[in-house]
Amino acid sequence: MDLDVARIEQALRVIDPVFLNTPQYLDEQLCRALGGRAVTVKLETANPVRSFKGRGADLMLSTLAPGTPVVCASSGNFGQAVAYAGRARGMPVEVFVPETVNPGKRERMETFGARVVAAGPDGSSAREAAAAHAGRHPDRVHLQDGVQAAIAEGAGTIGAELTRGAPAGACFDAVVLPVGDGALINGVARWMKEHAPGTRIVGVNAEGAPSMAESLRAGRAVRAGRARTFADGIAVRRPTEASVRRARVLVDDMVLVTDEAIADAMELAARTLGIVLEPAGAAGLAAIAGGAVPGDRLATVLTGANPRPEQVRELAARLTCAVQAPAGRASF
Repeated sequence: MDLDVARIEQALRVIDPVFLNTPQYLDEQLCRALGGRAVTVKLETANPVRSFKGRGADLMLSTLAPGTPVVCASSGNFGQAVAYAGRARGMPVEVFVPETVNPGKRERMETFGARVVAAGPDGSSAREAAAAHAGRHPDRVHLQDGVQAAIAEGAGTIGAELTRGAPAGACFDAVVLPVGDGALINGVARWMKEHAPGTRIVGVNAEGAPSMAESLRAGRAVRAGRARTFADGIAVRRPTEASVRRARVLVDDMVLVTDEAIADAMELAARTLGIVLEPAGAAGLAAIAGGAVPGDRLATVLTGANPRPEQVRELAARLTCAVQAPAGRASF
C-alpha cells in the first residue's frame, strides 16, 4: 500500500487552509427525508474551486519545485483545482479537457490562469492528449488524478476530518463516496481503515459509467465502454491500474445509481440543505436515499457544486413543481 497515514496527517498542515475543515453535520430535515437515519453530510463545495479536488491538487503541487510547469487532463474540477493551486504556487498549468466540457468549469480554469486545450469527445481522449503533450515536453510534470499518491493522500484529509468531527465515541456504519478516478475513496479509506476500522467504505458509480465497480469485480482495470451519464465528474471509462490496486484493498463495496436517482438527490440537497450540487456531487446521497447502503449512522461527502447551466435550470424546474404540487402529490 503506497498511501501513507502519516503523510495524510502531515497534509493537514500543508494544504492551503481554504480547502480544509469543511462543514460536516446532521441536518434534521434531510435525516427525516432519509427515513430517520443519522446521515452526516460533509460539504466540499464552499471553496474557490467548489469541490474536494483542491486538497489533492495543492498537496501534489507542494511536492514539486516552485515554478514547475504541470500538465493534466480533467473533466473540469481537477483542472480547476490544479489551476488554482498552480497560480498560488507560481506554476504554469495546462489542462486538456473533452470538447464537451462544462463551459462554466472551463471558464473558471481559464480565470485561474490555466491554458485549456479541448481534445476529443471524452475524458479518455483528453487523457491521451495530456500524456502525449507531456511526453513531448519533458520539462513538464504530468499530473494524473488517481495515480500519484499525494493526490489521494490530500483527499484523505477528508477522512481525518470526518473521524475528528464525529460525536465522541461514535463510529459511522459506512462512509459513502462518489467514485470517478478513485483518489477520494482511496485516500479517505486509507485513513478510515487505520482510525475507524469498523466503518465500511462504500463507493458509488453512475449506472451508465460503472468502470470502478466492473474493475473491482475483474480484479484489474477494465474499460466499461462509453460513459452514458450526466454526472460528468464520475464519467470515467477506465480507472487507472494504481487506483484499482488501492481500491481492491481499501473499498468494501461498490453500488450503482441511476441518473434519475442522482437528479432526485440533487433536488433533495437543494430542498433540505440549500445547496445546488452537480450530479457527481450528489451520487453518494443518491445511494443512501435509494436504500443501497445499510446502516443507521452514515456519512457522505457532497463533492462538487459546479453544475452545467442546463442542470441548474432543470433543478429549478423540479423545485418549482414540488412547491406547486397539490397536497399529497409532491414530486419528490
